Amino acid sequence: MDPVNLLVAVNIIATLGANVSSAKKGVKSALADVKKRPKSFLQKTPLNIAAVLILLQILGIFNLGSISNFGINVEEYQNLRAVGLLMFIVFSWLQIKSFKSLGKNYSQQVVVYKKHELVTTGFYKVIRHPQYLFQILSDLGAGIALLNYLILPTVILVLIPLLLMRAKLEEELLHDEFKDEFVEYKKKSGFFVPFIG
Repeated sequence: MDPVNLLVAVNIIATLGANVSSAKKGVKSALADVKKRPKSFLQKTPLNIAAVLILLQILGIFNLGSISNFGINVEEYQNLRAVGLLMFIVFSWLQIKSFKSLGKNYSQQVVVYKKHELVTTGFYKVIRHPQYLFQILSDLGAGIALLNYLILPTVILVLIPLLLMRAKLEEELLHDEFKDEFVEYKKKSGFFVPFIG
């Protein structure tokens, strides 16, 4: 197996373990103490697309969706693939760190808990949605590392718009809950990029 593909596989296995433990915690939290949960397709659709992207990454390890299927020599793109691999590894772990830093406020769904706190430390000090930014960059990195023509369009055309909409839904919910505190926090932080939006 190609070494880059092998390292993508190792990172998927390692991060899936970390994601499963957080998901269990999020499911337990979702069953109790929810104060507000808006009904929206944005509750599950982005999560389903993220699952599809993991599946595409796994299939990509075995060259399904690779540009090599068109007779293109992927060895000519080893430097680009190395950059993609580095992006995939770094940003997938930063994504995990970002949602773990939410602590008891973490949920896989867009919710406000009865004892919800506005997290404004760590990555959240400068970016309001680091978990989404890191997910996008991680998935783009995987697509580049695997030179996969299925992953990249899915991220760009489907995942990014869904995560932007979901982040806006979260912001509406947090504004309703925290009012002036959220307005002040918003002035000091960026939407997806520090100091922008």
